[in-house]
Amino acid sequence: MTSATDPTPRLRDWLLFLAVPFFFSSNVIFGRGVIGDVSPFVTAFLRWFFSALFIAPFIVSDWRACLAFIRAKTALWLVLGVLGMGICGGVVYWGLTMTSAANGTLIYTTSSLFIILFQRILHGRSIGRLELVGMVIAFVGVAAIVLKGDVSQLVHLNFNLGDLAILAASISFAAYSLLLRDPAARKMASLSLFGVIALSGALVLLPPAAIELANGGMLPSSAIAWAKVGGIILFASIAAFSCFTHTVRVFGPATAGITLYMMPPVSIVLAAVFLGESFEHYHAIGIVLVTGGVVLATAPFGKK
Repeated sequence: MTSATDPTPRLRDWLLFLAVPFFFSSNVIFGRGVIGDVSPFVTAFLRWFFSALFIAPFIVSDWRACLAFIRAKTALWLVLGVLGMGICGGVVYWGLTMTSAANGTLIYTTSSLFIILFQRILHGRSIGRLELVGMVIAFVGVAAIVLKGDVSQLVHLNFNLGDLAILAASISFAAYSLLLRDPAARKMASLSLFGVIALSGALVLLPPAAIELANGGMLPSSAIAWAKVGGIILFASIAAFSCFTHTVRVFGPATAGITLYMMPPVSIVLAAVFLGESFEHYHAIGIVLVTGGVVLATAPFGKK
């Protein structure tokens, strides 16, 4: 993969950028029904434990850099695990047991806005006019999808504890994206960095998963449940986060965060293809708006 010192994105970098929402959205396909069969924090722990296990060869081959990072940046290492894997894993699964997919999708997508807001507050990053317009257009596209093209449905979005959990995860993912830009993290290869962060996530998720099991929590008990967990591990975890880590390095956290806006339309397409769900007119409207907004927000002239 491209190193952090490459001056301009290459075609491969743009392809990985476009792949991020597909990999993240695969969580919807493989994870459908898992929450009912496996406890939330147990699911999150299995997700990151096996992800770290699969990435272990890269950690071993780059063990000096990994060990140096953990020793020098222990707090950062654990915080990344808490933010990116703990809160954005177990807390999200837990929140989705109390709120609708529409609410969760709309709320979680605001992570891109928090990334830009945090960069503006902490680093004084300027926001280009077309970039802002693109963000707004993309957000309108997301709203069109989750509201099914009916603005009146806004009155039925009753926010509850699950919604607050998703909001916390949205803010957490924004902070996670910014912390990935730490110079110490940027010195490591993408897969090695992802591996050590996945290990951190497994460690911080072990206590809540153990508590869940001690109080009647559920482990996967069927081949189908394990297959779905396996899909989450391979596609929504290893592929998604390693590609996203690379995208943050090359494009920066704000531009990388734009990929979150593409998740709802991508999820809809994947659900229609693999799950047989219907494709409605508001889906088409939302996809056009989201795609157009992403193009505006990520184009070089949009940041001037």
